[in-house]
Amino acid sequence: MKLSRIALAGGVAASTVLLIAGPAAAHVSVQPVGEAAKGGYATLNFKVPNERDQASTVKLEVNFPADHPLSSVTPQAVPGWKIKIDKSKLDKPLEVHGRKITEAVSKVTWTADDSEIAPGYFQQFPVSVGALPEDADQLVFKAIQTYDNKEVVRWIEEPTEGGDEPDSPAPVLKLSAAADGHHGGAADDAKKTDSAEEADDHKADGTDASAKESSTAASSSSSDTTARTLGIIGIVIGVAGVAFGVLAGRRRSA
Repeated sequence: MKLSRIALAGGVAASTVLLIAGPAAAHVSVQPVGEAAKGGYATLNFKVPNERDQASTVKLEVNFPADHPLSSVTPQAVPGWKIKIDKSKLDKPLEVHGRKITEAVSKVTWTADDSEIAPGYFQQFPVSVGALPEDADQLVFKAIQTYDNKEVVRWIEEPTEGGDEPDSPAPVLKLSAAADGHHGGAADDAKKTDSAEEADDHKADGTDASAKESSTAASSSSSDTTARTLGIIGIVIGVAGVAFGVLAGRRRSA
């Protein structure tokens, strides 16, 4: 009997841990498509799971970091959702491609129109952003999730180094090391490679042309020499024939 009670108590405890850990793991998060390199551009997916059994998610608000404003924020259309973009003026203008940016996107809001995130499902909201900061290792996007029963969940708690994950953690984007030349590095390398290959092709063409010219000249010279030799031999044979004929005629006359 005691063993049964202990087993029952252990099962209840384990279930409680699972129930507590489950919701904490299913929170709003952000992940890059590919890589999010410092100083470059990236496409981000904000993943929103539905945590309630009796309610659906009908709204998501994502706040963009004010300490590292992004000059370019372009959300992708999501069927069944309306998108609203809020901008705010910058205390310090950004200089991008030779022009000054005085305002940046501060918040993007998705509101369900003909769709919603039902219990047991999740939805991704893609956004193209850049240029990512070069002086930061991560970006924090505070998010607010609203259900159709008017419940609001604020995913705004920032993580701490070495500490436990907060109950309502904000989505955090980890930035990787800057690529050479940022987003143009690959294109520049490709151009350099193409130029080198073209130069090699030109060199090869020039070498082939020179070889062909040398071969043609050698063939022409050989043909001329052969023709001259044959001509001289023909003349010698002709002279010999004439001389033989003259001698034969004299012998007949004698």
